[in-house]
Amino acid sequence: MALVKLQTEHFRNLSPAPASFSPSINLLYGENGSGKTSVLEAIGYLGLGRSFRVGRHQAVVSHGQQKLTVFGGLDMGMADGGRSVPGELSHRVGISRDVLAKETTLRVDGEAVRNLSSLAMHLPVSVIDPGVFDIVAGGPGKRRQFLDWAVFHVEHSFASVWQQCQRVTSQRNQILRTGRIDDALMKVWDSQYTELAERLTKARKETFRLFTTAFDSLLGEIDAPWVDGLKLDFYAGWDSSQSLFDVLKAHREQERKMGHTLYGPNRADIRLRFQGRPVSETFSRGQQKTLVILMKIAQGMVLSNLGKQVTFLLDDINAELDVGHRAMLAQKLYELRCQVFLTSIESPRPEELWQNTMPEYRLFHVEHGKLTEE
Repeated sequence: MALVKLQTEHFRNLSPAPASFSPSINLLYGENGSGKTSVLEAIGYLGLGRSFRVGRHQAVVSHGQQKLTVFGGLDMGMADGGRSVPGELSHRVGISRDVLAKETTLRVDGEAVRNLSSLAMHLPVSVIDPGVFDIVAGGPGKRRQFLDWAVFHVEHSFASVWQQCQRVTSQRNQILRTGRIDDALMKVWDSQYTELAERLTKARKETFRLFTTAFDSLLGEIDAPWVDGLKLDFYAGWDSSQSLFDVLKAHREQERKMGHTLYGPNRADIRLRFQGRPVSETFSRGQQKTLVILMKIAQGMVLSNLGKQVTFLLDDINAELDVGHRAMLAQKLYELRCQVFLTSIESPRPEELWQNTMPEYRLFHVEHGKLTEE
């Protein structure tokens, strides 16, 4: 699906006027504070249920208001090589958040839905902004989020299993924090946790396999000295030569002292190594950026191969990537038939991004929260 219509209410400084977009390439430019990143943030709400910039809804709702709303109209985009009937929307999705009542309302095609996954499944949104490069340099949580985003869109049951596992992990942690462990009760929770962990890990392993296949094909196109020594491995969160149940039992005292769960899917990671050493220690900043770009493109390839169109939000990448890397990213996303929203301060130069084949695109100037198409 591609987002072709967007309308917001009380969302930062954005105008409530509806905007129409291309299912392919959309270029937005404007001065700092004009609202161009807020447009991407609003789109992100429809695919992620939250802001990719801040952790609190209160920071997003317009000053003096208590409720924000984002509505989106979707069509088939370019995923199947064409669009749906012109003027007709395949789906209508919306999210509103009352920050005082702390209530969220989700709608798909006019019907209320309870789970964010029911909304997000229609619009796979992938963000590439300055913070995305922490996938390599940051902790395991960043890479776990990176993998789980793809798993969610590949395996529909993943969200439900993940939520169940989070609840069981919380129960285990409560018991561990008390310091007084009932072995019989802990065995019950360990059994549930192990069963859910195995299901999560199976889904993650399968998606990681698809991801590495796509990633390896990209590496074959890159002429860089670090390609041959690079290795990506999936770590389940415990020594997989043993059953998780046995690992938990053997480390009961350690977990009791720490007061929380130390082994399992909550510790999963994608381990990136070059010649046996962590990439974060051996790669330059520029090499790390190249690696993250390739990883993001490989994610898009996985979903594209499954007939799903990803909406990529590229926010201010001019500040992080040189012309060559920007062109590589733009060309690959176009080849994948992804929908792209790209922001910049200066008016963009499409001829620098697509040097061989110029795609159809729409250009918008953003000023005081209002989009004007040029």
